[in-house]
Amino acid sequence: MRNRSGLTIASLAAVSLSMSALPAHAQSWPQRTVRFIIPLPPGSGMDLSARVVAEKLAQKWGQGVVVENRQGADAIPAVTAFLSARDNHTFLFSFGQPVTFNHLLHDRLPYDIKDLVPLVPVIENFMGMSVTAKLNVATLADFIKLAKSQPGKLNYAITAGLPVYAMLALQRNTGIALTNIPYRDFGPAYSDLNTGRLDALATGIPTQVAHHRAGTAKLLFVTNSARSPQVPDVPTAKEAGYPDLTFEGPSGIFGWRDIPPEIVRRVVADVTAIVADPDFRARALKVGTVPIPGSQAQFAASIENQRNQITAIHLAGKKSKP
Repeated sequence: MRNRSGLTIASLAAVSLSMSALPAHAQSWPQRTVRFIIPLPPGSGMDLSARVVAEKLAQKWGQGVVVENRQGADAIPAVTAFLSARDNHTFLFSFGQPVTFNHLLHDRLPYDIKDLVPLVPVIENFMGMSVTAKLNVATLADFIKLAKSQPGKLNYAITAGLPVYAMLALQRNTGIALTNIPYRDFGPAYSDLNTGRLDALATGIPTQVAHHRAGTAKLLFVTNSARSPQVPDVPTAKEAGYPDLTFEGPSGIFGWRDIPPEIVRRVVADVTAIVADPDFRARALKVGTVPIPGSQAQFAASIENQRNQITAIHLAGKKSKP
């Protein structure tokens, strides 16, 4: 006997039997709203890119996908919130810091870095260094020459994370000595940079762009291997003559140890398709990030490369201390 669609009763039974043999997650996941926890505030390039991914996944999955911001404290609040859930519907959307060098910054962490599993890359974040226009330097080489003529007199500010190691590498690789000025809130650092009270700062590119375009500060280089789409006139570290100052900023989605493999396959496949979507690329570029298509293995490799690079800088610093 055939039903109206032309399928035999036997074939319908076979389909039903094969579906019942599939894992429950593969049949119906997600069953409810999915959360992406990110370690940055609303409005950052990563936050805005994550919201585009969430919007497109919600269309694919037929369930809500929300972004939850848990910024600050070296991403530790975001990681602990993520690992506390382990509900098959919560993921970490992050840069690599929680697994690449938080263990170098803190004697003890409230989580095991092995519990964070890279699933799929999404975007590349861009970082760079600006100097106040008051210094009247046009290139990184000019800044280094000036700093060498005034050991310890030039100062700088940094945001937490990768900028810390980028500025350490700058000083060690060039032999200059700069004075770090800590800021509880980074907003005043830009005010001081524009007026010349602060000589330099290193952080993400998006917040530096307006000052660079206004001419109150000069972006000397980006740390990535490719130029930032927001400031294509700014050279990379390699183009500026200092390839050892190249630091990539891969960000993507992390799962937890023992996450069901069928969920991994679903997330990786659907997010990979979104990253390859021209509409996503256009929207990511607009907020200062660049899509980075890649496999789970490639994302894991990029995270491991960052861990090795930062560890080498960290160990070199410890050896240089008396």
